[in-house]
Amino acid sequence: MSMMHASTVKDAAAAAVPPTASLMRWVIVATLPGIATMSYFFGLGVISNVLLAAAFGVALEAAVLRLRMRPIGVALNDSSALLTGVLLGASLPPASPWWLIGVGMVAAIVVAKQLYGGLGHNPFNPAMVGYALLLVSFPAYMTLWAPPQELLPNGLWAQIAGTLPTAQLDSLSGATPLDAFKHKGEAVLASEFWATNPLPDGTLSAWRWVALAWLAGGVLLLAKRIISWHIPVAMLGSVLLLATLFYLSDPSHYASPLFHLLTGATLFGAFFIATDPVSAATSRRGKLIYGAGIGVLVIIIRTFGGYPDAVAFAVLLMNLCVPLLDLYSVPRPTGQPKAAPGTPREPGERP
Repeated sequence: MSMMHASTVKDAAAAAVPPTASLMRWVIVATLPGIATMSYFFGLGVISNVLLAAAFGVALEAAVLRLRMRPIGVALNDSSALLTGVLLGASLPPASPWWLIGVGMVAAIVVAKQLYGGLGHNPFNPAMVGYALLLVSFPAYMTLWAPPQELLPNGLWAQIAGTLPTAQLDSLSGATPLDAFKHKGEAVLASEFWATNPLPDGTLSAWRWVALAWLAGGVLLLAKRIISWHIPVAMLGSVLLLATLFYLSDPSHYASPLFHLLTGATLFGAFFIATDPVSAATSRRGKLIYGAGIGVLVIIIRTFGGYPDAVAFAVLLMNLCVPLLDLYSVPRPTGQPKAAPGTPREPGERP
């Protein structure tokens, strides 16, 4: 009877875990509030980014699988390539040119995913590999964030086609709140900076609404148990804690904790990027350390580094630490002595 009960419990636990395709599709659904809010404030260029990136992702995945002589339909059905495209597309400045999106998706799908063996084998978050490559290689295009604008802005199709002159591109773009604060100059006090109204009307409010929309999507993922709370809570907690310490030490030069939380990609990264099930830590303790490490790196890079947002670099750096975190966070089975680091888990043992 006890063996039958144990088998029933294990089968029920396995059935409670949604298949990969269902997980990926729920994450895509959860991105819709953020994408819709970004489109409302920054125009249909957000939608074009997502659609182009998703199309590139599916096409590149199919092409590489064909070259590897692997079944295409089964792999594409898991929707992982589609999700990678959605996440990268949502990360890029609205109405990014098609070729920029294509280069980013080649880095994400071909290099960061398929060259490592495909889904389940990639050590780095594919979307963030693509984003980081674009940010380092094409910084001029990756900083063309427009201020809030109408749904169908002037020059949209020329921007997407990549035919809009550079001078006109510059006139259509503006600094993000994080970028503006980052480059205010050390001699300028925070109060003086905000007193000059450095951002176009509605910019700060738009970014806050976008952040709250990503939060709503993250709450959906938590409610559906697609992700666990460990990584988002640890990341956001460390961001708030470290930002608070800096702010209290010198509020005239450091941004407030809420500014870090509600501008940039902090909430998007906490719920949609850091929680990638393949490249993130697997044990509960490992997830807490992993998430906290991302939050610390975000604030360190934003404060002392050369990039105003830093979520992508923070995630990729912590991806490097995942094997070590998993090695030293092996859980102890109930009633058993503490396992030595590196002890393999029993089949079916939960992290």
